[in-house]
Amino acid sequence: MSTTTRDVRFDEIARGIAEINPVEHTPMDSPYEISNARYEALRSVLHDVGGQPALPEPYKEKGEEAWEMNTYLTCECLGWRGAWNAEMRRRAENDLGATLYFGLPYYARWITVAAKTLIDKGLITPDELAAKIDEVRARLGDKS
Repeated sequence: MSTTTRDVRFDEIARGIAEINPVEHTPMDSPYEISNARYEALRSVLHDVGGQPALPEPYKEKGEEAWEMNTYLTCECLGWRGAWNAEMRRRAENDLGATLYFGLPYYARWITVAAKTLIDKGLITPDELAAKIDEVRARLGDKS
């Protein structure tokens, strides 16, 4: 993949993230004078969703799709082979930040952090990952 192609792809991804990025924002003049409600919001950490109000989205029962099961199995195999464990995966998901954490489907978060972890540990290179993604897209006839 050429540098120009990577730049274009990065710009596409950045625009996609911007589309799901929270836009409601109230700037604060001073971090020392905040309301109790603001304090409550600021001390809530991304991964600690227990006890918080439910999202307005109704729960829908659904079966797992093939890619979701493949992601689960891939991540389990990575654990079995010692590349990571469940705690490392959960921590990496938390480190995605609110935009990606809430913007990606459950198993998309898993595969995103799996790729990032493999690259961070030096088990694969970004070029190897990009080549594999291109190979799979070609095999599946995906134009994206």
